[in-house]
Amino acid sequence: MTSNLRAVPLALALAAAASTLAFSAPALAQQAVRTAPAMTEGSPSQLVLNNSQRVLSTLEKRRPEFKKNRTVLREFINSEFNAMFDRDYAARLVLGRHARGASEADIKSFADALADNLMQRYGSSLLDFNTQLRVRVKSETALSQGRGVRVSSEFLRQGGQPIPVEYLMRKTGTSWKVFDVMVEGVSYVQTFRNQFDAELQRKTIKQVTTELRNGQLKASAGQ
Repeated sequence: MTSNLRAVPLALALAAAASTLAFSAPALAQQAVRTAPAMTEGSPSQLVLNNSQRVLSTLEKRRPEFKKNRTVLREFINSEFNAMFDRDYAARLVLGRHARGASEADIKSFADALADNLMQRYGSSLLDFNTQLRVRVKSETALSQGRGVRVSSEFLRQGGQPIPVEYLMRKTGTSWKVFDVMVEGVSYVQTFRNQFDAELQRKTIKQVTTELRNGQLKASAGQ
């Protein structure tokens, strides 16, 4: 898959990383392809399954509305993305060594600017993406050093190869949160760490954040 085509499922995967701790969707769960063993309610695998199906279903049902009003689309995507994606922790990983000594406020501002920039660029592309998909959750495995779990899944599409999507999740309090998404093996965290490293060697986090906000820098989901 080319980098441009990869950006759309990445945006979709990020939107699908929303919390459904209080959400029950037995009908959608029955439509999904379930292969992960011993999938229990509230588990990371079940959350990924429910979220992905719900986001796909909503995009399909509300496609005409979203096409007419892109503001409503952005609000929907932002609400999904904000609910469970651990922006600040992911941003700290993206910043890497540049995060050492940085204030929590600077990291949060960078996290917000990066997420907003990404969704502004790729969010509308979801309307052109075929959402007639099924989701297969393949496995749930523990990460090393107790860092959380990896949920491996696939977007199954008619007439095309499955799109592998993996979610890295960690427990914060009583909730599971996504801190990295990998589409076809390409990591959200690593992609943006590579992209912004050179900028952060020459500029402060605040300067990079400002340039993301005003459009001087643009997050690129491709390699």
